[in-house]
Amino acid sequence: MGKIKTKMIKRTAKELTNRGIQFNESFEENKGILKGVMPSKKVRNQVAGLLTRNNRPEKKWVSKFYNYLLILSSLYLKNYNF
Repeated sequence: MGKIKTKMIKRTAKELTNRGIQFNESFEENKGILKGVMPSKKVRNQVAGLLTRNNRPEKKWVSKFYNYLLILSSLYLKNYNF
């Protein structure tokens, strides 16, 4: 599936997390938590997928890439006097 989620899915996920319901990194467990709350299977799966993706820790290569870009930009700016 794609990464684009509708406003309804994002708003529902945000509301559920604001209520204090604890979600984790497992899609199946998040889906089970939502089973009693949401009657629609399609919406439940989309919300569980969004919550799973939001609860996963950031990948190491992403942070290394951002650090690399910061170093390059600082070196680039040091070479020019404004």
